[in-house]
Amino acid sequence: MGRPPKCRRVEFMPHCTFFKPAGIPLCDLEEIALTVEEVEALRLKDLEGLEQEACAERMGISRPTFQRILTGARVKLTEALVAGKAIKVEGGHYQFVPRPWRCTACGAEWEVHPVEKPDEHCPACGSFSIVRAGPGWGRRHRGRHGAKP
Repeated sequence: MGRPPKCRRVEFMPHCTFFKPAGIPLCDLEEIALTVEEVEALRLKDLEGLEQEACAERMGISRPTFQRILTGARVKLTEALVAGKAIKVEGGHYQFVPRPWRCTACGAEWEVHPVEKPDEHCPACGSFSIVRAGPGWGRRHRGRHGAKP
């Protein structure tokens, strides 16, 4: 018997947790379940464009474990897309960690709980120039290919 999985740190909880092909009744579809940590792995690697080592560090797991989670998530997504299955996000072994944000106008920093959507403006000065704080801001803040400015 293997040991129980270690809790993974998650900074984001998707607001939409169910996706299905258009035009097909739900009762006629098979479902594929993605865990919350699989979605987090996809977000960190594919959306933020971080290296696997940085992703693993943010999730509090080893790089090989991160690779296994990421590969499993990609296989499930591919199967759902190719076979026309519904995707449900549920379950897993995870703990939420606050997401740090920073205002580039006034320098204020604050944290947002993963299930909350961050305000689009700074709570201190009202500026709309806010970015993720801390290391690993990802592609969105580093340019097209993740290179530092």
